[in-house]
Amino acid sequence: MGIPKVAIIGRPNVGKSSMLNALAGRMISIVDPTAGVTRDRVSTFVARDDRYFELIDTGGYGIVDSDHLSEHIEQQILRAIETANLVLFIVDIREGLVPLDETTASLLRKHGLDVIGVANKADTAKVFPAAVEFSKLGFGEFVCVSAQNNLNKAVLLDRIFEKLEVLESAGVPPEPVMKIAIVGKRNAGKSTLVNSIVGEERVIVSETPGTTRDAVDVRFEKDGKTIVVIDTAGVRKASKITGNIEFYGHVRAMRSIRRADVVLLIIDATVPIAEVDKKLAKTIADEFKACILVVNKWDLAKDFAGTEDYERYLTDKLPALKYAPIAFTTASKGKNVQSVLDLAAELFKQATTKISTGRLNKAFESIKLEQPGARRRGTGQPKVYYATQLSINPITILMFVNDPGLFDENYRRYIVNRLQSALPIAEVPVRLLARSRRATGTAASDKRVAT
Repeated sequence: MGIPKVAIIGRPNVGKSSMLNALAGRMISIVDPTAGVTRDRVSTFVARDDRYFELIDTGGYGIVDSDHLSEHIEQQILRAIETANLVLFIVDIREGLVPLDETTASLLRKHGLDVIGVANKADTAKVFPAAVEFSKLGFGEFVCVSAQNNLNKAVLLDRIFEKLEVLESAGVPPEPVMKIAIVGKRNAGKSTLVNSIVGEERVIVSETPGTTRDAVDVRFEKDGKTIVVIDTAGVRKASKITGNIEFYGHVRAMRSIRRADVVLLIIDATVPIAEVDKKLAKTIADEFKACILVVNKWDLAKDFAGTEDYERYLTDKLPALKYAPIAFTTASKGKNVQSVLDLAAELFKQATTKISTGRLNKAFESIKLEQPGARRRGTGQPKVYYATQLSINPITILMFVNDPGLFDENYRRYIVNRLQSALPIAEVPVRLLARSRRATGTAASDKRVAT
């Protein structure tokens, strides 16, 4: 038996996402007064002592989606129900029992699930008696909770763990060996790629721009190892972002880049490189992230002679990521998708390489012989006395030098390029720091270059 799954089910706007955030103790799902914000299944692990369960947020059952995605959302809800060991049936105590609550209850009874009724938005004990009317739904007494104020959260968690006691504990969820963030502009094929990687319809795919609104962590197993792939909302120009939902989606996408080990920047081969692609590339480079430029929809590309022609085009348009390898895929058909996953594993291996001080300094000796560095008038010649690796992912190297000011950007970039060639880190960025050998305490310079 794996980690028990607890699905949060209910009609729109009863506070399902707020409930997930409250029980998890951190912001995971986007919360907004607009009905239908959540579309995909968003999940996280909740722990108490040595027991865990996976908590799954879902879209509102019965939502009339503005982008005509109601059927897709319902399919995601049904998949959550089918895999759940326990359901939290959420209702709004302030609005009372409504017909859609009864419809949702019928769905849950049909599947014969173990259910805990939760009357949310019970901000004070004065409204608790109003929960009595929900007992007619056939799930016993509803627990009165305020997800927004954390009222009775502990009581609800007690009920959940009591219900799950009959299940055999599967221990601690395995830590993922790698996190892969998939980012790109809208309609580039990010969600299609996620589904192709994990081998199931895990997230909603639609031609409607902006279908994905949140960052969705999807766990899967490959060769006995746990990997997390992060689907993100499509990014577009800041001037075109409208409303809180798009803003939050953009923020989550940027955060996903920072917490990823490897980033897949999805490029739509059917349209020209846009300013959004360039800004994403710069963000990834500024964060020193290992990256694959995934050219998707390659089967539909018409304006290029072949892959080499497109590679030259990408290098010209996205110079910030010239260190990143390029992969060509057709995610809708699964073409080259597993190769991308294997390449991500290789980049992760490079980004976590630990280089011995001896080997590192031998590389620096070779660099010194090849090009000792340009002499500046009246300032002398830059010299590297020795270097050491400070950290991995990103590879961070500290040089002890005669004068950090003598190491201009061009020379630093040259050093990084030579290190990438000489060491097993050819396709990942390197953060290069310089400190005067005479300096003590703080570094005299922390200028850095990613190439």
